[in-house]
Amino acid sequence: MWRCLEWRCQKQLHRIDVDLALRFNDVAEKHPLSTIRFVAPNDVPLDIDFLNPSDPESAAYVSKRIDFDNFLFEEVQNLTTVKIFQNYKVLDVQTNSESAIVTTDKGVFNGKVVLGADGAQSIVNKKLTSTKIDRKHYMAGVRQYYEGVDNYQTSATIELHFQKELLPGYFWIFPLPNNQWNVGLGIPSDEVSVNKINLKQKLNSILEHHPVIKERFKNAKPLEDVQGFGLPLGSRKVTCSGTRLLLLGDAASLIDPFSGEGIANAIRSGRIAADHLTRVFQEQRFDADFNKSYHKEIYARMGNEFRVSAAMKKLLRFPFLFNLMINKAAKNKSLQTFLTAMIYDLDLRKELQKPKFYFKLLFNR
Repeated sequence: MWRCLEWRCQKQLHRIDVDLALRFNDVAEKHPLSTIRFVAPNDVPLDIDFLNPSDPESAAYVSKRIDFDNFLFEEVQNLTTVKIFQNYKVLDVQTNSESAIVTTDKGVFNGKVVLGADGAQSIVNKKLTSTKIDRKHYMAGVRQYYEGVDNYQTSATIELHFQKELLPGYFWIFPLPNNQWNVGLGIPSDEVSVNKINLKQKLNSILEHHPVIKERFKNAKPLEDVQGFGLPLGSRKVTCSGTRLLLLGDAASLIDPFSGEGIANAIRSGRIAADHLTRVFQEQRFDADFNKSYHKEIYARMGNEFRVSAAMKKLLRFPFLFNLMINKAAKNKSLQTFLTAMIYDLDLRKELQKPKFYFKLLFNR
């Protein structure tokens, strides 16, 4: 949902190739970040600085998805081992004991393995697994690019507004290059369905009527129509592999349940898939049983993070807890430091699930 290249993505680029990460540093179409602003349901803000000056991998940026994707595409074009076919529409995908078959509007491709890295609406997933959309593990979002938004704090800040009527979703404002802004909101799909929420109307209502936000947008101009999208969340395990099949990224429902960020996990899954495929071809094992080790490795590395994020999202159904935490942290430097550390430390994030954490907040001054 964030549609930004944050520090986890930068770490993944470093792990693929340090030079790749350095080349991305030279890309102009990105905006540097240093701070997350959390705005509680009672409109109290809290700024958390998440950069570590001694760690080059902690750099964070926000960019339009098309610009980041184009950077990766140009990198792939330079590889002599890759052949690119553009403007082909995939019509069908099948696998059997002998091959993987991809049928397009311009011909049929036969290969050893098919990798489904084709996003939330993955045709590979639809054709080769029984996974269906579950609204309890899905998020609906809308986004619109703007220019001329009044910025009341540093332009290196991304803002997450946890307004009561959106919980456990949120509204966001992210800076982009050239004084442009990524503005949107996301709400769990089951909430959208039960409460019959019109996301486009909800977004416009915030921009036009929220007492603070409307002032910031009074001179702003939209650069596009509102765009809608769905996000399959990692709050449940789904099938990631099969005979001659691996699913990656959004196609494998690897989106963080709390933040809605999926780019870093998509890159992580690509690294895991590459390691697995090395073993596949070494041992000439393309069967579903052998590929289960890829599925297991995905959840061994990411499953705990998904569980913690899903638990944190459930806490957003209790806005008084979020108000309590933000109000206390806004006045307490030690708590701010603790929350900053949580961004990097999964074990610390687990503390947010424990009642004693809020008991301490309530009674400690």
